[in-house]
Formats: sequence, C-alpha cells, structure tokens
Amino acid sequence: MVLAAQKFLQIYSVLKARVESGEYPVGQLLPSENTLITEFHCSRNTVRRAIGELVRDGYVQTRQGWGVCNIFHPIEQTSYTMGTIESFRETARRTGQKSTTRVESFTRILADQALANQTGFPVGTPLFCLWRIHDLNGRPIIFNISYLREDCMPHLTPEIASESLYRYLEEELGMVIVTSKRTITVEPATDLDRRWIDLGQYNCMAVVTNQAYNSQGVMFEYTQSRHHPAIFRFQDNAVRRPVQDL
Repeated sequence: MVLAAQKFLQIYSVLKARVESGEYPVGQLLPSENTLITEFHCSRNTVRRAIGELVRDGYVQTRQGWGVCNIFHPIEQTSYTMGTIESFRETARRTGQKSTTRVESFTRILADQALANQTGFPVGTPLFCLWRIHDLNGRPIIFNISYLREDCMPHLTPEIASESLYRYLEEELGMVIVTSKRTITVEPATDLDRRWIDLGQYNCMAVVTNQAYNSQGVMFEYTQSRHHPAIFRFQDNAVRRPVQDL
C-alpha cells in the first residue's frame, strides 16, 4: 500500500515528467482533476497536493473556471539546471550529447585549516582530492577540483571516479543525496585552467562551487566546477513568493 505522502510525490513526479517532455504542451490544460483521480486511483486532495507542488515550482498555473495550464518552457539543450542535483553525465544524457571524464589527479589528504575554511570540512578530515576533466562531444569544457570525504566512500578509485561518481554513491553504496549549496562566480583563469581547457580569447572561467549533503546531514563533497565561459549556461524556473508586509 502506498502512503499518501508517497502517492502525491509519485503523481507530482509523473506529471512533472510529462510537462518537461512536452506530452502536455505549453499553454494547454492538463487533464481534469477527475481524470487524474481515475488514472492514479487516489483522492482529490492527493491530486491537488501534487498540482500545488507543480504550481509552487513554476511548472503550471491554475486558472479559475478553466483548469490547470502548463506554463513550462523546455530547458535549452546546452543548459544546466539549478533546481535539481544532476551529474555531468546525466546532463549530457539529457541533452543528447556525448560525454567523457578523465581523472588527472587522485590523492589522499587531511584537511588543514586553510582547506577547512575554504570547504567547510572539519580540520583533520581525511579527504580524497580529485582533479577531473569533463569532455563534451570530444571537447574539454569543465575542470573539476573535488574534495570528497573518505569515510563516506572509502573504496573510491580513479577508475570509479572516471565514471559517474553519483551513480556509484547512490546505486552501489546506497547513499541518499539530498541537497547541495551552490555558489556561481566568474573568476580569472588560472594556469591550471589553461593547462586543461582551451580558452581561446577568454581570460576567465565560470565557477560553480558545490557543497553536497547526504541524508545523514553530512557534507560529503566540495567541488569547484570550472566551466569554459563560451558554453556555460544555467537555467532556472523561478517563482515569485508573496511578500508579507512588516
């Protein structure tokens, strides 16, 4: 038996996928509440909770007397997403592009005070320090510098890191990746950036700093993803929240 909370999330996920895939075209109405109730074998309240989440996330808009309208515009093929945690390989698969990852450095270190201040890991934390180059369609476009908690993935190897790290953590280690905190900046290109990435006329990198947390509340990853500025693009689906007067 599916719990009510799980049911509404299940319906939300199905409807969200249909909206994103274009099965429900932009500007058109979603099926009626009664149709969805029949399809998903659930209560009206469960359907409304799922629709409410879609409204909150900016996918649909309710129109009184009409129904629920799809207002989602598909993510551009070259764009990364802001609202979800998506690996480089998953992004490439979603956008229909060919990706490869090369590990250029794989070492074990202990977090000193400077690294603790930078990353948020406690001083003395055993870490894997990992340098990776991400190629898209045969072109190197991202230089990743990652610090990973060794106690969260003690058997990590360069071979594993050259595949999908998140797939390994989730499917083989059973880790539940919950959230990440991201900061996006534009920074001068370093000698290391130029060593791995052909910047041409550019003298800067788009840098996404990511701190990822698992379901135990443990920060297991700190990564700087240094992107070629010519192809860097993040796309978000923003919703305005009502502001209460003070």
